[in-house]
Amino acid sequence: MSWLKEIIGTEKAVIAMCHLQPLPGDPGFSKEKGMDWVVDRAYKDLMALQDGGVDAVMFSNEFSLPYLTEVRKETVAAMAYVVGTLKKEVRIPFGVNALWDGSASIDIAVATGAKFVREIFTGVYASDFGLWNTNYGEVARHRCRVGGENVKLLFNIVPEAAKYLGERDIVQIAKSTVFNCKADALCVSGLTAGVEADHQILKEVKDTVKDTVVLANTGCRIDNIEKQLAVADGAVVGTTFKYDGVFENGVDKERVLRFMDKVHSCRKS
Repeated sequence: MSWLKEIIGTEKAVIAMCHLQPLPGDPGFSKEKGMDWVVDRAYKDLMALQDGGVDAVMFSNEFSLPYLTEVRKETVAAMAYVVGTLKKEVRIPFGVNALWDGSASIDIAVATGAKFVREIFTGVYASDFGLWNTNYGEVARHRCRVGGENVKLLFNIVPEAAKYLGERDIVQIAKSTVFNCKADALCVSGLTAGVEADHQILKEVKDTVKDTVVLANTGCRIDNIEKQLAVADGAVVGTTFKYDGVFENGVDKERVLRFMDKVHSCRKS
């Protein structure tokens, strides 16, 4: 039995994304609508996800495009404000993801009581956001300094919009990441949000780290979730829950309900 059962309550867990609208300092932030509108949009999505029956939720500044590898103080403050404001409405385990900053994600988790974070913690990449380096040794020590030892760390080892610079295949990366960093979970992604993770890569990763949780991180839909969960221990799901399956739209509870009915059927089989 994995930590998913202990923390989230089930194996083959579905962690749903609650995408936050642009925040103060982001190019897309609306000063006219302000933070009350950001909170209201997040509240509506949160309610639709919970009423649709997802197992857990992860708050992310998904609309802070283009992303930073070191997020600014105003982003951390805004995310903590949104999550803190909504916390009394959260009925399921929750996590946070401040794109793309591991230490900031942990800070928000500790401040709000989140159970897990997802991030790019390891590797060096050529990305749409420039040369992208990491320092997990520092992040791990920061986690201890701020009291985040119990926050589960979900390592995205196939980052979106980026290519690993080292000449190593995904099996080597998965194996060394678990050995060196003691990852709580490995996340396998497609090219961008909404793009399906390669099933063969997902299988190779799980076969390599059998005792570590492996999550299908992008592109899970009602037509492929059975195939993905046959290999993965769970899934992080965002775009397919939106109206018409469009990334920019709000969450459609009916789509969530249909998807989760399919997941429950998968679990039984």
